[in-house]
Amino acid sequence: MTAPSIEIPDRLNAASFFVDRNVAEGHGHKVAFFHEERTITYGQLQELTNRAGNALLDLGVEMEHRVLLLLLDCPEFVASFFGAIKIGAIPIPVNTMMRAQDYLYFLNDSRARVAIISQALLAEAGPILDQARYLKHVVVVGKAEGKQIGFDQWAGKAATRLEAADTSKDDAAFWLYSSGSTGFPKGAVHLQHDMVVCTDTYALGVLAMTERDRTFSAAKLFFAYGLGNNMYFPMRVGAQGVLHAHRPMPEAMFEVIDRHKPTIFFGVPTLYAAMLQVKEAERRFDCSSLRLCVSAGEALPPDLYKRWTERFKVELLDGIGTTEILHIFLSNRPGQLKPGSSGLPVPGYEAIIVDDEGKPVPRGEVGNLRVKGDSTMAYYWNKHEKTKASLFGEWIATGDKYYQDEDGFFWYCGRADDMLKVSGIWVSPVEVENTLVGHPAVLEAAVVGKEDTDKLVKPKAYVVLKDTYTGSPELEAELKGFVKDKIAPYKYPRWIEFVGELPKTATGKIQRFKLRQRD
Repeated sequence: MTAPSIEIPDRLNAASFFVDRNVAEGHGHKVAFFHEERTITYGQLQELTNRAGNALLDLGVEMEHRVLLLLLDCPEFVASFFGAIKIGAIPIPVNTMMRAQDYLYFLNDSRARVAIISQALLAEAGPILDQARYLKHVVVVGKAEGKQIGFDQWAGKAATRLEAADTSKDDAAFWLYSSGSTGFPKGAVHLQHDMVVCTDTYALGVLAMTERDRTFSAAKLFFAYGLGNNMYFPMRVGAQGVLHAHRPMPEAMFEVIDRHKPTIFFGVPTLYAAMLQVKEAERRFDCSSLRLCVSAGEALPPDLYKRWTERFKVELLDGIGTTEILHIFLSNRPGQLKPGSSGLPVPGYEAIIVDDEGKPVPRGEVGNLRVKGDSTMAYYWNKHEKTKASLFGEWIATGDKYYQDEDGFFWYCGRADDMLKVSGIWVSPVEVENTLVGHPAVLEAAVVGKEDTDKLVKPKAYVVLKDTYTGSPELEAELKGFVKDKIAPYKYPRWIEFVGELPKTATGKIQRFKLRQRD
């Protein structure tokens, strides 16, 4: 598969490309998004986007001013995002599952003048809004109180026509905050052309998305993954997105699929595992509309892939993306797939594996992943040292450990700070976890390093069992033997602790550092 030819003009405003172009091409009457009992057409979306942009101008928002979006998935999110971009301002979607002090950090770090917030999120964010040093206006989607501005009235009285700001393809368009295992979140600055690159390389080049598709993403719009999956990917081709404001609970996912008949479903491995636990789901829910399922966020275990595809008869493509690169840059694809791998570089991206000095390592050897592609962030806002540590000319270090097999496929071995060295040999927690999950009693597993009596690091596993199993010394011994039989014996977990759940991020990634802290 060759890289698609992407011709991006020097003058580009992303709102014109993703919103106005659909209307100009005759899609104005077509439904763009489904949201609970509502639908919104591309024509209505253009009008709401223009109203939001004009309403921001009325509040004094100027080019390059930041606008914080603390919004559940809804049409107002889409209109606020592109309305800000259309006037040259910078929307910053943030995680809706954070705490008050996190929101204060985002507001102060970004110096946002305006925050647009879903009413349901004011319980957490409301108490700190007065402490935000640069915040001038709070717009509420829902019921506003006091000095707050109600979104419907605010946008409703604004003009419906809006000329897009004359921005360059290299102007800043939006930020996304990326958090690592340590330190404050970092604002990754993305440019006007970045979303175009991701759609034309991955959505078109790998998923072959067309206007006949309908997307549904468990990952929310504030995530880089969800922002593409369910917003600008379908908007690129005049397709449709199904917005779901609620938590992605396993049975609810099937209910949405059954009701709205998406053709592409985007999830994460932990969700796919939980959905496989829903009894008789393939009989109770109609999933026949799905032509593809996509997994990202963490490595998809081969056993999970096998069980999902056998049970639901739909291909499940695993890949990896980052906030900094905006979307997926390594992916399996139909006809080119190895279960357990992250696949091959997406057309338009290059990937290499290097040692700690930045020199390429031989095939089969574990090293540090670096990626080159034109959707990579420009820099981290106000984080000069972090930027220098991540960007190497056209390449960005992802912080992931990988190896590449003889066929060119990339295999994830964990984060750089999660890798274990056991008896002088690198051990991938992911490999041990994937092996454990292959046992019929295991639902989820997370492996971290623990010092033994000699202060040498050995693997320890935290295991969540399926409903019908109970932890016991006998089962612990059985699991250790199971791992020894499946992979190199030195990799087996010396300790196994049975737990009710694993600590995870909002995207469903296991937080191994929290497990390390427990020990």
